Amino acid sequence: MENKKNILSRTYLTYVFMCLFAFGILYRICVIQFVEGQMWRDKAEAFTTKVEDMEAVRGNIFDANGALLATSLPYYEVAVDINAPTITEKLYKANRDSLALQLSSLFHDKGPREYLKLLNAARHENDRYVLLKRNVSYKDLQTLKTFPIFRKGKRGGLVTLQTNRRERPFQMLAGRTIGMSRAGVKPVGLEGAFDTVLMGVSGKRLMQKIAGDVWRPINDENEVEPKDGSDLYTTIDINIQDVAEQALLRSLIKNKAAFGCAILMEVKTGEIKAIANLTKNLSDTNTYNESLNYALGYPTEPGSTFKLASMLATIDEYNISLEEKIQVGNGACIYYDRPMKDAHPPESPVISVQRAFETSSNVGISKIVTKYFAKNPKGFISKLNSFHLNEKLGLSIPGEGVPRIKQVKDKDWYGTSLPWISIGYESLVTPLQTLTLYNAVANNGRMVKPRFVKEIKRNGNTIRKFETEVIDEKIAKDATIAKVKQLMEGVVKNGSGKGLNITAFKVGGKTGTAQIAKNGDYKKGGTTYQGSFVGYFPADNPLYTCIVIINSPSKGNYYGGLVAAPVFKEIAEKVYSNSVDFLKPVNSKSTLLTKVPEVITTKPSEISSMANYLEIPNSIIDTEGYSHRNKKDTTKITMSAVNLEQQLKRGVMPDLSGLSAKDALFLLENKGVYVKIQGFGIVKKQSIEAGQKFNKGNKITLTLS
Repeated sequence: MENKKNILSRTYLTYVFMCLFAFGILYRICVIQFVEGQMWRDKAEAFTTKVEDMEAVRGNIFDANGALLATSLPYYEVAVDINAPTITEKLYKANRDSLALQLSSLFHDKGPREYLKLLNAARHENDRYVLLKRNVSYKDLQTLKTFPIFRKGKRGGLVTLQTNRRERPFQMLAGRTIGMSRAGVKPVGLEGAFDTVLMGVSGKRLMQKIAGDVWRPINDENEVEPKDGSDLYTTIDINIQDVAEQALLRSLIKNKAAFGCAILMEVKTGEIKAIANLTKNLSDTNTYNESLNYALGYPTEPGSTFKLASMLATIDEYNISLEEKIQVGNGACIYYDRPMKDAHPPESPVISVQRAFETSSNVGISKIVTKYFAKNPKGFISKLNSFHLNEKLGLSIPGEGVPRIKQVKDKDWYGTSLPWISIGYESLVTPLQTLTLYNAVANNGRMVKPRFVKEIKRNGNTIRKFETEVIDEKIAKDATIAKVKQLMEGVVKNGSGKGLNITAFKVGGKTGTAQIAKNGDYKKGGTTYQGSFVGYFPADNPLYTCIVIINSPSKGNYYGGLVAAPVFKEIAEKVYSNSVDFLKPVNSKSTLLTKVPEVITTKPSEISSMANYLEIPNSIIDTEGYSHRNKKDTTKITMSAVNLEQQLKRGVMPDLSGLSAKDALFLLENKGVYVKIQGFGIVKKQSIEAGQKFNKGNKITLTLS
């Protein structure tokens, strides 16, 4: 009996314990499901989903005339969710054969049967993400969207992931200045300088992990669209750039040079119209490419082109006469124990300052500088510093070289430093710094900073303009500027630059031939040479300055007048023959317009800038939308706002007459309307009449005339 009671007690105890345990489990289930449920669901979701950045389309880079220098082309990874809930079995079976056929026809990588097998397998296995193709172009994607099933848009199961690839339509032209933007590599050139402007703002997209390391985008209403980057409008003229690079390339090949550069600058504004940098390929010595930006990042001893700075300093400080005589003897002299000689014997033992500069006499220039500054070398260096040759220009493009004008207090200042600095040695300046000094002389003493960018635009609207920056309003007296101009024009007319032989216009400039030390030693390491020419044209009213440098020519001559001057000549003559800036007006009247011209329907800002430039009377409203001309007003251009975007948003076709083909395509295709264009000009007729309702996918034919 006692045993039976013990057994029952134990049984009841076990039963109670099991009930309590079951109740605990039930309680925990309820807590997890109803109290902690959201937390655990979020954690589970975190293992299968992630938020990924959507790359913004990088802004374009344009030349001064609107030609495309760099752009981002979209490419797509295309996949299909063939088991999307909206793709019914009936829809799938009715279209699978034609879909497979068209995929094969578009991509040419598999046959129709292989594509059909792929689709069937995915359908059977309930696979929600099947990769079809990578690196699909935008054009092919638009074709893909017209295929059976896919034409239903997001409900058709088509999944796309966009990537952008940076392209330069003109390839090598100005390549180092434009720069390149690649994933994982810091952008250089203008791409690097304006990276934050061009890159835009990334968007956000929800991705779902489906297998292994494969992720697919989820159509999420909270998806944040990326904001595309702004566009950069440069000062580069791609036509002049092409001329400069081709002329430079021919000289480099002809003279078998190591590298070279050419820069063309607009005198008044400092705008760089062309900047070419070509380097011999190590693997193929007969070809050249743009691998380094020598023009702004490679300071060297400039040689004889520096004699302009020496004469500027001497004339400005002591107002010497260009007819002052200099004893040059046989073209050789000694400073302490160091000999100096001219490249060619002088025409006379005694020559004028003018003639010394024209013939690029090392002895003549060094003697005139030494005569006036021997007791005050610090004064000479101070004058060079006042020309800003010891300072970086502070360019917008990164990588500017650091110049050096040796100072009297420097440890490596010697008794021979003054004469050697006067002829372009023991100093380091970049080609662009040399050009900036010559440009200041051409600009009557006003030194302006070289400029590569005109403005930044976003969606066609200017958000920032870059104006000319003045480094120094006056680097020297007017009388000094007039004298050094006479010196430079004499070089081309009677001196080392007369080989230019330009008859259409006058040029002022200076040749340069610098001896370049190898391994830092002129004797032990051997030497090579750098030939250069820098000047301005036309001399009577300078519009452009240009510098050309040919480094280490190994065939034939190495003098600047023979290897660099021909490049300058070709660039100058091409610019002169193709620019209206050199032409005199054929009619002095302010306007030849007898009536107000016709105006197309477009953005008011475009018409306003045109009308103001042509001095046409106008009354143009300031609006973001489109405007149409009121033809009743014949005395001026009067524009009336037309609500094209608002009508399209409501699904009503507006009156498109007067629109250009570009604007019409932009407006309609953004609303999903397929457009067919007939003819040229502006819209005159439209197949869907104004006021009619339309739907996404409708087709419209526009007749232009």
